[in-house]
Amino acid sequence: MLRLHAPMATPFRFLSVPRRAFSAAVKFEGRVSMVQGASRGIGLEFVKQLLENDDKGHVIATCRNPNGSNGLVNLKDKFAERLRISQLDVTIESSIEATARDIKETYGHLNLLINASGILSIPEVLHPETTLSKVEKSSLMLAYEVNAVGPILVIKHMWPLLKVGGGFGTERSVAVVASLSARVGSIGDNRLGGWHSYRSSKASLNQLTKTISVEFARKKDPIACILLHPGTVDTDLSKPFQRNVAQEKLFTKEFSAQKLLSIINNVKSHDNGKFFAWDGQEIPCFGGVWHQSPMKARARPRAL
Repeated sequence: MLRLHAPMATPFRFLSVPRRAFSAAVKFEGRVSMVQGASRGIGLEFVKQLLENDDKGHVIATCRNPNGSNGLVNLKDKFAERLRISQLDVTIESSIEATARDIKETYGHLNLLINASGILSIPEVLHPETTLSKVEKSSLMLAYEVNAVGPILVIKHMWPLLKVGGGFGTERSVAVVASLSARVGSIGDNRLGGWHSYRSSKASLNQLTKTISVEFARKKDPIACILLHPGTVDTDLSKPFQRNVAQEKLFTKEFSAQKLLSIINNVKSHDNGKFFAWDGQEIPCFGGVWHQSPMKARARPRAL
C-alpha cells in the first residue's frame, strides 16, 4: 500500500523526445495523455492501453516513485519514443507544478488527464472505519489530502494545457479530465454507512470536480470534467476487502480500464460534470434518483 511519509525517491525522469521549448500553439500529431498515479494497478493499465490503442499518441505517466515501478520501466523499453515518465507526488504541489512545466515545454498541450491515484488503507496507518467510534482525525485528513485535494491540484496546474489542447488529435471536441472516484462516494447511494474517511474523501472529490466542471462550462473552456467508478478491481487497493465480492463482480484491471477508456473516448461536452460507472451508467453524486445517460447500460452495477 501507499506510504505517504516515506522519503522521496531519487529524482527520476525519462526524456522521450528532445527537450526544447515549444509554444502553446505547437501540437503533436497524436493525442497527448497524462495518467496520474501510474505506477501499478489500473493506473498502469491505463498507460499500457493508451499506448497500445493509439500508435501516434504520447503518454505522460506520473507517480511518486518511478524507480520502484517495474511495469513503467517495461513499458518504457517498449514505447521509448511515446512514453514519458515523471515523478509527481499529489501531496507536494511543487512536484505537480514541475510536471506541468515539463509537459508545456515538451508537448505544449494535453488532450486527456486521468487522475488514478487513491488510498483506502495503509497498514498501521489507515483502515476503513466500520463504526463512528473508530474515526480518527489523522485518517480523515490523510484520505482527504490524497483522494480529493491532490487530484484537484493536478487539474488546477494542467488546466492551461487542457484549454490549449481541447479535442485536437482525437475524435472528441473537448479535452477530458477523468478522475477515479467510487460508488461509495455517492451521498445519494449511501445505504450501508461505514468507511467514513474513504467515503467522505471521495464525496469531496465529487463535489470539487462538479464545481470545476461548472467553471469550465461558464468560461466555455473546451474541457469535459468527469468522474469514473471502475467497479471492484483486483488490485492492491481492494485486495484486503475482496472476500465478500462475488467473482463476477471482481474485475480485472484490463477489463475495467478498457471499459473506462471507452467511456472517455465517447465523452461529449454535455457530459461535463457527470459521474459514470464502468458500464456507462450515470451515478448520482449527491442525491436524487438514478439517471440514465447516453452511455446507459441495461443493468445497475452493484459493486462497491
